Amino acid sequence: MDRRIFLGAITSGLLAAPLAAEAQRARSVWRLGFLAPGLSQDTSRSSVLIQTLQELGYVPNQSLLVERRFAEGKIERLPAMAAELVQLKVDVLFTVSTPAVRAAQSATTTIPIVFVGVSDPVGSGVVLSLARPGANTTGVSTQLTDLNAKELQLLKEILPRARRVGSPLEPRESGVNRILC
Repeated sequence: MDRRIFLGAITSGLLAAPLAAEAQRARSVWRLGFLAPGLSQDTSRSSVLIQTLQELGYVPNQSLLVERRFAEGKIERLPAMAAELVQLKVDVLFTVSTPAVRAAQSATTTIPIVFVGVSDPVGSGVVLSLARPGANTTGVSTQLTDLNAKELQLLKEILPRARRVGSPLEPRESGVNRILC
């Protein structure tokens, strides 16, 4: 009797093994949309992003497909490019700069948007607050406007005879300015 139970258990296990293997899902292929206003030759940010994802176990062209779109300095192209990435059904949109985030936000309210290179996300209306960004948008702020006074102080110490200081401002990027002599 014990022998029949043992053989029954072995037979059941062998018959169930193919079903268990079938139940396991194949690893998903994630689609990442990368949207930037710059030149396609400037792939430094996308390369760092992909390298970091590789370190986390994602393999380009196997478990990760990256759709890159560069506006080549023509900001007006960003909305169409964002819409194209949404049509490709990317899993996440990675954007560089305030105009790219705004284009992505206009294209989708459901696909997660992650940004870098936004100097004042709250002031520019990209997110509701730093603590609670809201909606489908989050990212890393490069808010440097609070450092301007300290930069001027350091500049005065380094170049005490400097009388004129220039601070170029990027009009499409509120709060972005760098002190130059």
